[in-house]
Amino acid sequence: MIWATSLFVVALWVAGGGVTAVLGVNAETVTSLGRLTGLVAANLLLYQVLLMARVPLFERGFGRDGITRLHRFVGFWSFWLMGAHIALLAVGYAMAAGINPLVQLWSFIWEYPGMLLATAGTLLILLVVVTSIRRARRHLRYESWHLLHLYAYLGVGLALPHQLWTGADFLSSPIATVYWWSIWALSAGSVLLFRIGMPLLRSTRRALRVAGVEADGARGVTIRVTGRDLATLGARAGQFFVWRFLDGPGWTRAHPFSLSAAPGSELTLTARVLGDGTRRLTALLPGTRVIVEGPYGEMTGERRTGTKLLMIGAGAGVAPLVSLLETEGYGPGEAMLITRESAAEDALRQEAIAHLISTRGLSYLPFIGPRSSGASSWIPATHEAWSGADLLRHLVPEPKDHDVFICGGEAWMKDLRRDLVGAGFPAHRIHSESFTI
Repeated sequence: MIWATSLFVVALWVAGGGVTAVLGVNAETVTSLGRLTGLVAANLLLYQVLLMARVPLFERGFGRDGITRLHRFVGFWSFWLMGAHIALLAVGYAMAAGINPLVQLWSFIWEYPGMLLATAGTLLILLVVVTSIRRARRHLRYESWHLLHLYAYLGVGLALPHQLWTGADFLSSPIATVYWWSIWALSAGSVLLFRIGMPLLRSTRRALRVAGVEADGARGVTIRVTGRDLATLGARAGQFFVWRFLDGPGWTRAHPFSLSAAPGSELTLTARVLGDGTRRLTALLPGTRVIVEGPYGEMTGERRTGTKLLMIGAGAGVAPLVSLLETEGYGPGEAMLITRESAAEDALRQEAIAHLISTRGLSYLPFIGPRSSGASSWIPATHEAWSGADLLRHLVPEPKDHDVFICGGEAWMKDLRRDLVGAGFPAHRIHSESFTI
């Protein structure tokens, strides 16, 4: 759809005489290319918004990992094309007027309809892009990054209207006008419906409230949430919600947490206390109102095709694995859970795991300590004499019978997935989901 509509707006540009203008090799050539990059950038920006509006159809079809990858790819392309649009138009108009491109750019901002708003929107989008670069992201608190990222919606809202008001390509034909207003309305409507309207309505109707807060390990917390008719949310073990707890200042900052127990009369989440947002969870009081978005994620039992289970989780990544182990069918000795922690006291969901061992015959292997200095970062230093693939073959002699569910950091999962494939586990039976929104 994104490729097809991008080609469609190129076709609109061609129909408006874009190719003829380019062949002139003059100021009009540069200006026409600026119009083209602006058209494609605007289209990608609107689809960028649509991708992150949490439309249920897209969530089910792509999964959170797929949407995140597509969001990143489309986002950076829309940004670079938008930059090219600005630069090319400034140069093209300056060539035609015989003035400095910077003077022309200043004229755009102050003298053209809607351009002051567009400039503010562009600066907001620039801020979001810079803070989305992985190196910058690592130096930001999650709460700060999340707040800055919300400005992307405002940036798009300010940057695009000038094209709807003054852009000849947007108003060149009834087809063009209908398309641009339709995709703009669809994107804005999806955000209002799926990011704001539905979460508020569903959470309010089900009267979601905190039922209990318990310490979990040395640096973790488990929260139980109750409400009416929770089964109608359609949550499945392995999925996650985006949670907001209405306990005072900061409630607007949403956090993604997986279900850490089988969903039923309660929804249970478990978090590692790392920053301000998760630290606030430890102070929640029973009765606190809750707003959720979701459920999201495709790392569920429906993806199983094998007869046995291997679960490998790092840190808080054990949470969705425990919920899956509580709901999936397997016999004694047919499921193994491997967890990875730096310190034994940090391990999460130990009571639930002990219950699964005693009642379901779960095999449990905790890997404790600093990570190996070798190529397999998921292995602890205590086992670094092994290669990752050899260790997995030793632990699971019949890999082709297993479905593997893994959950942890992206780099950690990448190393683990490579070793799983090397050990003979079928790639289509290795299921994972990244902890990111």
